[in-house]
Amino acid sequence: MSDKEQYGRDDTAGDANGLSGADLATLAVRAGQVRSQFGEHSEALYLTSSFVFRDAAQAAARFSGAEEGNVYSRFTNPTVATFERRLAALEEAGSAVATASGMSAILATAMSVLKAGDHVLCSSSVFGATVQLFSGILSRFGVTTTFVDGTAPEAWRAAIQPHTRLVFLETPSNPLTEVFDIAAIAAIAHARGALLAVDNCFCSPALQKPLALGADLVIHSATKYLDGQGRVLGGAVVGPAKLLGETVFPFLRTAGPTLSAFNAWVLLKGLETLDIRMQAQSERALALARWLESHPAVERVLYPGLPSHPQHALAMRQQRSGGAIVSFEVKGGREAAWRVIDATRLISITANLGDTKTTITHPASTTHGRISDEARRRAGIREGLLRVAVGLEAIADVSADLARGLG
Repeated sequence: MSDKEQYGRDDTAGDANGLSGADLATLAVRAGQVRSQFGEHSEALYLTSSFVFRDAAQAAARFSGAEEGNVYSRFTNPTVATFERRLAALEEAGSAVATASGMSAILATAMSVLKAGDHVLCSSSVFGATVQLFSGILSRFGVTTTFVDGTAPEAWRAAIQPHTRLVFLETPSNPLTEVFDIAAIAAIAHARGALLAVDNCFCSPALQKPLALGADLVIHSATKYLDGQGRVLGGAVVGPAKLLGETVFPFLRTAGPTLSAFNAWVLLKGLETLDIRMQAQSERALALARWLESHPAVERVLYPGLPSHPQHALAMRQQRSGGAIVSFEVKGGREAAWRVIDATRLISITANLGDTKTTITHPASTTHGRISDEARRRAGIREGLLRVAVGLEAIADVSADLARGLG
């Protein structure tokens, strides 16, 4: 019995399903679903650890890979597979491998493509845990990392080495919203035979398509905008089917940084509203950034959608909008920054982002608090810096809440 006969209509792609050439908003709602014999409208949730085989021969064929099909939910689960297919469609990629979190997606990538003696080239301006992973944990296994200061492609060209295997960056970066020229850095990486991995957390595929710009792999913390409502953890590595099939998937199958079926189902529900959420939150973020830029207590505002942003022109070329993250420095250092946070009544004081609820954090003492003072200085994370992830509240209410502490 074929999959179509067993499960009913296949909503993955194709003219018959109306998805060929469909817009991202449509793919976010429809792509990837394979209905069961029950014809469910919503994606099915398969809460099972294992799967039953027709006979011993089929079990052997499934385990060996001679026959496609589900084996064990550590590496094959229909709900997780639906999420993977949908995300791959949104990123215009051949495949996706879902993981338990964004950091496990970065770890899976590193462990899949690196070996002792290899070199990683990474931006200085990345999430604190990413710095710790590359500089601390991977160094124990003979992998070295050079952190590049600045966005200029020339800095990356000067830092790349003959044994560089992986080039890694976030764009926009966390928390300074630095924007990197993906196409230029991809050309530098490929000239040395290295892979370029781009963390697309801040933009999501609704605002940016790194693969179309030359990246080899896209990393997601699905916990953020893909879910969009702060409910579950998840991650993913997206890229060409052959590359993922030969590297990341075998690591996931053996090591098991697995996305649960329930979390995959929640993420599928989040993807359905991704496009409209990112549009609405970006519009609110731009309005907030403009208000902050005019406030006398604010030293500088970092938002790619503002003409004052150092990489504004580049951002407008490779992103659909400025995104929903606004970082800004207040006059008076940590004391003044904490005063702004402590005066809020509406905004949530939490380090997570991507929620429909606006959040605020002080990066130097939270998300980047465990890296060295030198690493923070190199990344440009100063004591007066605050990061606001704009949600869906009325922006007048968010501005009024910040005004309490800004004076």
